[in-house]
Amino acid sequence: MPGTRAIPPFSVVTGTEVRRVLDGDERAVTAVVEQAYRIHGDGDTVNPPSYFLRFPDRPSSRIIALPASLGGESGVDGLKWIASFPENVEAGIPRASAVLILNDQLTGYPFAMLEASVISASRTAASAALAADWLTRERGRPARIGFFGTGLIARYIHTYLTANGWDFTEIALHDLSAASVDGFSGYLARAGSRAEIVRHDSAESLIKSSDLVVFATVAGTPHVTDPSWFAHNPVVLHVSLRDLAPEIVLAATNIVDDVEHCLKAGTSVHLAEQRTGNRDFVHGTLFDVMTGKVHPPADRPLVFSPFGLGILDLAVGRHVHDRLAAEGALSPIPGFFADVTRYG
Repeated sequence: MPGTRAIPPFSVVTGTEVRRVLDGDERAVTAVVEQAYRIHGDGDTVNPPSYFLRFPDRPSSRIIALPASLGGESGVDGLKWIASFPENVEAGIPRASAVLILNDQLTGYPFAMLEASVISASRTAASAALAADWLTRERGRPARIGFFGTGLIARYIHTYLTANGWDFTEIALHDLSAASVDGFSGYLARAGSRAEIVRHDSAESLIKSSDLVVFATVAGTPHVTDPSWFAHNPVVLHVSLRDLAPEIVLAATNIVDDVEHCLKAGTSVHLAEQRTGNRDFVHGTLFDVMTGKVHPPADRPLVFSPFGLGILDLAVGRHVHDRLAAEGALSPIPGFFADVTRYG
């Protein structure tokens, strides 16, 4: 109503504060992500295409803008601005950095800026753990998992899987960097994993020995091309989106987070669409599985390809903000909005 609107206070939330809220809260975050998927499936979101800022002189790097609007009880608008600079890893710093802006749905004013690399990793891992749960409910949970790519995202996915009750007898690891495998093995030891840790020198041996395969690489084009490696019909969490050749996609049951978002930007499923001229190979979305509309068969490889929706970042970011607000731990910045009257 006119006269009832007010400019909200603006707070900056550091990565340290974000981690304090999210560490150990994996089950709650997974539930937040599931609810966001359900809101999206019910049509109460706005999630336009991501916008890619690329650089001719730095072709491996990019910065992506993910605008979105999430409905529901904790409705919020906003934007994630996330940079991916793979060469950072060689310098000993993380590949990705990000900020998240949360906007008030009544006034449009931003009310928080959060360090978002942890939020982004957490929502990615929660999405993967949620998909692994729903996609194996009729198959039974696999006990042998393989990580192709053993960086930060792989670590978060393992953390979220175990926090949601997964217990593995064997964890297979493969990465082009031996140091990365060493680091991931050290993380598993510190996490108290009782699984047998098996290092693989080839992608083929890792895939063939795993019933749940996680792709968490920075690959820009397909490099896994032989469908016979998947003859044992594993569940594949294709988080990095561009590892699998179209032949593998077309031989599998394919579940995505959002059809329009996932079939673009040179993803493996996008390449499969270009190859066939149709989308018949996409069997449904994770929301379809959760609502019982789709029941993935067990007699084919099952590939989940999540493009990553901005609404998930908003949901997790709002969760962090509201937890800190309830604790009285937010520190609004006085005078952030300076000229707030129309005529001075």
